[in-house]
Amino acid sequence: MIIDAHQHFWNLDRVAYPWLTPDQGPIHRTFEEGDLQPDMDACGVEGTVLVQAADSYADTDYMLEVADRWPRVRAVVGWVPLTRPDEAAAALDRYRRDPRYVGVRHLIHDEPDPDWLLRPEVREGLDALAERELAFDVVAVLPRHLEHVPLLAERHPELRLVIDHLAKPPIAGRGREPWAGLLARAARHPNVYAKVSGLNTAADPETWTAAVLRPYVEHALELFGAGRLMFGGDWPISVLAGGYRKVWDETVKLLDDLAIPPGDRARLLGGTAADFYRIPDPV
Repeated sequence: MIIDAHQHFWNLDRVAYPWLTPDQGPIHRTFEEGDLQPDMDACGVEGTVLVQAADSYADTDYMLEVADRWPRVRAVVGWVPLTRPDEAAAALDRYRRDPRYVGVRHLIHDEPDPDWLLRPEVREGLDALAERELAFDVVAVLPRHLEHVPLLAERHPELRLVIDHLAKPPIAGRGREPWAGLLARAARHPNVYAKVSGLNTAADPETWTAAVLRPYVEHALELFGAGRLMFGGDWPISVLAGGYRKVWDETVKLLDDLAIPPGDRARLLGGTAADFYRIPDPV
């Protein structure tokens, strides 16, 4: 099964998204399954992981409602208040009764404190995740965020961590460091995975191609291997730089150009996501 490991829905009438303001242009509107299904059908993508877009229970509850009505949502990465570990633990116990609830994400890059992940109370919250065998999506926008990943992996060896969007490499400027070195440090820990997602919005939105992305994806493959990498479309953010079908087409072209063996290709396009998130088999 081909699984998109990173995709969003949002409903501006149902949930508050503080970051989603009119200056975001074409993505400042409601996006739901009717908008995405034609693209998924065209690309042959059979399942998706719906990832939180707001630090709120309302967003998580909304995503689970969507999953109830649209079976292509195979898993949901929600939110709990990691800075309030007792409340987070109770919320996790409630949410994980639904096998589609597979992990947690927090919009770390919106926190004024770049060291938010290292707060003692967040550490307790992450312990609660690990105890319940749920995963954590790491939003690593700043180099400082990526610096924290090895420490998190050491502190929480039982916690499965995935770096969203390969930590946004400096593609637009054709740069490499400090991103490449920091990603290598993170990859040394076997409980750390990464998503080949969101790279189009790290590049020039008008001119990016598979060739532009290739050095960054090659580096990630060398570090993680296909067994710890997963494809994500990052829709509807991807609308800002080509849209879903361009992301899919250029990803497939890149895998062809790299001559990825069939087994590794299957892992990148679904198998790794299914294993990492422990996605239940369809009923």
